[in-house]
Amino acid sequence: MNKEVEALAEILKESSRIVFFGGAGVSTASGIPDFRSSNGIFSQKLKRNLSPEQLVSHTFFVRYPEEFFDFYKKNLIYPDARPNECHLALAKLERMGKLSAVVTQNIDGLHQAAGSKTVYELHGSVLRNYCLDCHTFYDDAYIIRAEGVPRCEKCGGVVKPDVVLYEEGLDQEVIEGAVNAIEAADTLIIGGTSLVVYPAAGLIRYFKGKNLVLINKSETSADHNADLVIHEDIAEVMRQAVAELT
Repeated sequence: MNKEVEALAEILKESSRIVFFGGAGVSTASGIPDFRSSNGIFSQKLKRNLSPEQLVSHTFFVRYPEEFFDFYKKNLIYPDARPNECHLALAKLERMGKLSAVVTQNIDGLHQAAGSKTVYELHGSVLRNYCLDCHTFYDDAYIIRAEGVPRCEKCGGVVKPDVVLYEEGLDQEVIEGAVNAIEAADTLIIGGTSLVVYPAAGLIRYFKGKNLVLINKSETSADHNADLVIHEDIAEVMRQAVAELT
């Protein structure tokens, strides 16, 4: 274990209100790639290249629902993914009474699968889907099985994932919960995110606690403000650091 991980372990030992803020890098060890890593995808219907952000925008969902769901099912749903060491370490910290909340930009539900109870999903979840007309709930398996555009069995309406698409606003209750947790935290750990996706990335400005920790393989815009920066694999870092507490 290197000095940076040892320093993180010491911070965890002295902290009692930890909040973890995570991005796509948290889920890569579970086999879920960042869909934004693709530079462009050719659309047969539109005869042009589209960015991943365009393909998961509200406009594209409304105008070209068949192509939206084709991309969505291939690139955003991973039913076989399982929690990795980072997810498990955070759930353990919560059981120990040290971690008060997880704030995540991910939509895979792996924090809850690992056992975390207080999770603020800023961008929603692929596990929840609702009919736009009658609001009937459907799970991710229903979306995967559907051919073309998923339709409600009750009324025939389009079933939309409970995921915040580009051009859509974040859920206000989720935002408020995340802000309150961050404001009350004595330690904020930011992991697996380059902090370029707003407004979610702007939440860190509410942190007024003692320890700001950044764990990411590459540099971020907030590195210079952090008390501890670790440019290593987050799953292994969290596994080692939390193991030191027991």
